[in-house]
Amino acid sequence: MSIGKGVLYLVATPIGNLDDFSLRARSVLEGADLVAAEDTRHSRALLRRYGIATPLVALHEHNEARVLEQILGRLAQGERVALISDAGTPLISDPGFPLVRRCREAGITVSPVPGPCAAIAALSASGIATD
Repeated sequence: MSIGKGVLYLVATPIGNLDDFSLRARSVLEGADLVAAEDTRHSRALLRRYGIATPLVALHEHNEARVLEQILGRLAQGERVALISDAGTPLISDPGFPLVRRCREAGITVSPVPGPCAAIAALSASGIATD
């Protein structure tokens, strides 16, 4: 592990079908030192499905203030932390905003790993002109 500022990855997860999990998302979760998950019970099923053994910690609205400092400490030591929500992209109606804000203030890299988006999927199938 290198000493210095780590990276916080915001990793999008499948919205409903676990087969929508991207290769990049899998690679980031496998290479992370820690996965911060909205609901570890829900996320453990995804990690198990893809054989990802990265340690998991819960990060949700009820413990965010307490866990935030622990995660920031690990990032400050150069670790890579992946933030995931139950479905879709972290921070979109999900916890994590205080963590991202503190990372940005501290100069810690925040790197999005895009994936499924319910709004775009609905729009593309709606028949509404998008041009």
